[in-house]
Amino acid sequence: MSNPTLRKRLIPLLFAAMMPAMLAACATKPPASEPEALSEYETNNDPLEPFNRAMYAVNNGIDTVILRPAALGYRYVVPQPVRTGVRNVLLNLGTPVIALNDALQGEGQRFGTTLGRFVLNSTIGVLGVFDVATGFGLPRHGEDFGQTLATWGVGEGPYLFLPIFGPSNPRDVVGLVTDTATNPMTWVLMGSDIPQSVPYIVLGVRIVDAREGVLDTLDDVKRSSLDPYATIRSAYRQQRNREISNPPGPPPNSRTGSGFNLPANTLQFR
Repeated sequence: MSNPTLRKRLIPLLFAAMMPAMLAACATKPPASEPEALSEYETNNDPLEPFNRAMYAVNNGIDTVILRPAALGYRYVVPQPVRTGVRNVLLNLGTPVIALNDALQGEGQRFGTTLGRFVLNSTIGVLGVFDVATGFGLPRHGEDFGQTLATWGVGEGPYLFLPIFGPSNPRDVVGLVTDTATNPMTWVLMGSDIPQSVPYIVLGVRIVDAREGVLDTLDDVKRSSLDPYATIRSAYRQQRNREISNPPGPPPNSRTGSGFNLPANTLQFR
């Protein structure tokens, strides 16, 4: 990396994303002499639960004060067709990452579909504003390096809850870092010729759009669940396993890849 400005911007970002994975490496499995603790560990895979619940509380505070009001304002002020266009552009920017991971998983047909989507939506679809590819029989699917690692047999590791990003695990943290580093848009937005404010503006738009996409889902969870943290943990794991299995049809939530986190994917375009 020869560009010092780019290095200055990118390295702290990647280091921050890697910190939870390094912390999680310190977790240990309860011994067989403690059957109840062992059973709970294996069921929840959450040995860092006190830390994770603290992070959930932090995240919930940030969400209550900043993210949810911003998402509500975005939904109220910006018309649905405009929000759809913004979302389509963000999704189109993430297509190279999806294509790369399709290739790494040996999914030739899905790779062709992704490549075709990118060409059609970037041209006829006016830089991705309109999703014309779906009308041509090329439906969108999500993919990321966390899923690639899973198909290669890498275990997920202990459950993590990250501020802003939400539920994750060490495998997906590594995936996030890799997807961010291999996404061409990362290098374009962080190039020396781009004003320093632009990456943060794009990031902010993506966060608000993603949060708006799960407004109703998270409101329902917080309103009806006795333990929202546990509900989100369970739902995230189920959803992530579904994504890894590559079922037919579009992603359950086309904005975030999972209805229970921002991110998984907030720093990058996926």
